[in-house]
Amino acid sequence: MKETETAYYSQNSSLFLRLFGISIALIIHFLLDLAWGSIRIPIAEVISTFSGNGSNEIHSEILVNFRLPKAITAMLAGSALSVAGLMMQTLFRNPLADPYVLGVSSGASLGAALVMMSTGVIVGSASSWIVVVAAIAGAALVMMLVVGVSFKVQSAVSLLIVGIMLGTIVSSIVGVLQYFSNPDAIKLFIMWNLGSLSAVTWEHLRILTPIILIGLFLAFSLQRRLDGLLLGENYAKGLGISIIQTRILIVITTSLLAGAVTAFTGPIGFIGIAVPHIARGIFKTSNHNTLIPASILLGAILILICDIVSQIPTYTLPINTISSLFGAPVIIWIILKKTP
Repeated sequence: MKETETAYYSQNSSLFLRLFGISIALIIHFLLDLAWGSIRIPIAEVISTFSGNGSNEIHSEILVNFRLPKAITAMLAGSALSVAGLMMQTLFRNPLADPYVLGVSSGASLGAALVMMSTGVIVGSASSWIVVVAAIAGAALVMMLVVGVSFKVQSAVSLLIVGIMLGTIVSSIVGVLQYFSNPDAIKLFIMWNLGSLSAVTWEHLRILTPIILIGLFLAFSLQRRLDGLLLGENYAKGLGISIIQTRILIVITTSLLAGAVTAFTGPIGFIGIAVPHIARGIFKTSNHNTLIPASILLGAILILICDIVSQIPTYTLPINTISSLFGAPVIIWIILKKTP
């Protein structure tokens, strides 16, 4: 009995230390993201600015109104996409499933494309809100279609195929819009499609933050159901878990997280696939009680790293290109690892 208790406390202590270490790493990368950019600001000055002792007004303006909302957006986006990817991989029992597999990202892209390509180059302070609302509407439309299909389809694999097909249909519509649009509108849409954290303002964060927090809360509430699905649908039914209800809740939660991020930042690829595998590798567990908080922290760190790397002198690279450079090797590693 004592040996069992010792092993239990040792395991919990190891888990706590790892989470604590990752939390410290998150704080460090958050500060680095604030300090790094076209204008380098010492970390000591970053800390003094937010403690109310900043002396440089220009640096304070840059930090408060530009870099801080961008860094917060990075953490929200990384957390949301990582948790959404974790839930998709569990639902479909597919290591290569990602938060966009249900076509929600394509729906958001369609909404943005309809606005950008029907009006041309949008000008004015309200332009970003128009695109955001249109993207949210597109993501919500696809989400409702997938939820409706969930009531009819019994197999998770069939639902996966339907989601992919919906995404393909929506992407085809976007392609048709691009074909008939003028070059300026196409360029605007392509830039949006490359992803950007810096376009999110404090006003946007007032909407984005509660949506992400609600989505993460729902994910935490689904921990037991997700663990049950790992053992198979028949076993989950034996535990009293409603498969249809669970599937719908997962679809809604994933759509909230991925749809909101895509609407405000544009698509950010590979994070949702890569981070859950990194979390499993670090914590050596499939327990969602551990994997969900681990994915939140690791996803936030990875997007912050991508944002830091994207801040090269003179230019700021699109976040989607940097995240792909980090995520694609992880996917290749997963495939090679599973190949006999």
